[in-house]
Amino acid sequence: MNGIQQDNKLGVLFLGRTRPGFDPEWGKEVKRGIRSFLEDSDYPYFIPSENIPNDEELRRAIYSCRAEGVQTLIVTQPTVSDGRLAPILAQLWDQPFVLWATPEKQSGAMISSNSLVGTHIFASTLRQLHHRFEFVYGGPESKETREDLETAVGVIAAVTGLKQAKIGLIGSHAPGFINLAADPALISATFGAQLYHQSIPEFLQRFEAVAEEEVSGDTAEFAELGIPLREVRAEDLAVSSRYYLAFKQLMNGENLAALAVRCWPELPNATGQWPYVALSRLLSEGKAVVQEGDVDGAIGMLAARRMGMGSVYLSDWLEHDRSTIAIWHTGSIPFDFCEPIGSELGPHIAKQFNIKNPAVIEATLKSDLPVTVFRVWRCDNLYHCTALEGVTVRPKRHLLGNNGLARFEEVNIEEWFDRMIHQGLPHHPLVARGSHKHRLRRFCRQIGIQWID
Repeated sequence: MNGIQQDNKLGVLFLGRTRPGFDPEWGKEVKRGIRSFLEDSDYPYFIPSENIPNDEELRRAIYSCRAEGVQTLIVTQPTVSDGRLAPILAQLWDQPFVLWATPEKQSGAMISSNSLVGTHIFASTLRQLHHRFEFVYGGPESKETREDLETAVGVIAAVTGLKQAKIGLIGSHAPGFINLAADPALISATFGAQLYHQSIPEFLQRFEAVAEEEVSGDTAEFAELGIPLREVRAEDLAVSSRYYLAFKQLMNGENLAALAVRCWPELPNATGQWPYVALSRLLSEGKAVVQEGDVDGAIGMLAARRMGMGSVYLSDWLEHDRSTIAIWHTGSIPFDFCEPIGSELGPHIAKQFNIKNPAVIEATLKSDLPVTVFRVWRCDNLYHCTALEGVTVRPKRHLLGNNGLARFEEVNIEEWFDRMIHQGLPHHPLVARGSHKHRLRRFCRQIGIQWID
C-alpha cells in the first residue's frame, strides 16, 4: 500500500433527500459503485451514513468523521440534495474537500439523479463563500474518474499537509545564494507551514552524539545495497551513516515534514565529508530533503510527495538549448532515478568533483523516463509555480555528479527560460518522475499561489 494513501483516511458523505425522488434505484447503484471503488483502492475510508438529507444529519456525519480521524472529505450526491447544506458544510469543515458529481442513467426519458446540478449548486455557493474545493465528475467505474479523484485527493492532502507541516532548516542558504533566502512569515501566510531553524553548531552536536554502535550497524546495512565505490574507502562510509542517522533523528525528534540543509562550506570543513550520500538515502526513502538551504525547494518537494508524485529531487539548471535542459547537481539523487546499481552509469559513491572529499552519489539519469521539471518560489512578496513535462534522454557528455538531460516538446526552452528569469525563477528546479503538470496547476489554484506558463 502506498504510504501516502495509507495515511490519508477518506470520509465519504452521501448527501441526499428526505423523501425519495428521481430514480432511487439508480442512486443505490451509484452508491454501490462508489463503495466498490473505495474497497478496491488503497485508501482507508469511513462512511458515516447512507443518506444525509438535512442539517442535523450533516452535523452528526461531520462529527463522526472527525472522531474517526478522517483527513480528506469527499462529498457526493447520487441524488440531488438540499443546496442549503453547502454553507453549513463549509462552516463545519474548514479544510478544502472534494465535490464528486456522478452521471445520469443513460436510458429512459426521466432524469435519474440531477447529481451534477446539485454539485454545481454547491460549487457555485462555496466559491461565493471563498471556501476551496476540488471537483470531479464521472462514474466510479471509469478509469479516468478514478484517476481524477486520486489527483483531487492528493492535491487536498498536499494543501492540508502543508498547513500542519514543520519545515526544518539547518544553517541558512548557501553563501551567495540570496535568491534562496526563506521568509518564515510569508511561508506561514501562504502555506500555513512553520519554519524550524537549527544552527550548524547545534546540528554538529547531534551529529557527534550518534552512538558508535548505531553508526556501525547502519554502515553495514547500507553496504548491502552494493553501490560501487569510486576513489572512496569502505571505512569512509561511517561518516555518511552518521550524517544519515543525525538527519533522521532531527526529523523524527522535531516532527519535521521536510528539511533544508546548508551543506557547504561548514559541514565538510567540520566533518571532513559531504552529506550527499546521506541525503540521497533519505530521498530514496521518500523524505523531502534538499541541499543548500533551499527552504522553498523543500516546500515544493513536500507538496509533490503529498500529491503522490513519487520520487523528487533538487537539481541545478546547468544549461539548455531550444528543446533540452541539462539537469545536474553535485551528488544527491533518489536511486530509482538512476541507471541500475552495478552498471557503468549507475550510482557510485565517489568524492565530490570540486573539493575532493567523500561522499557523493555520482550517477546518470535513466533515459526515456517521463519527468516533470517544476519549481515553487517567492518573488514580489508572492509565491509562484511553473512546470514543464518532458522525457529524459542520454546526456551529450559525461559529467561528474548527477548527470541528466531532459527533452521538452511543448515549448521553446530558450524563450521560456527568458520569461521565467524575469519572474524570478531560482536556479534550482525540482525534478519528479512522471507527468504531473495538471496536479501542480490544481495545487496552485487550491492553495492560492500564482501559476505561470
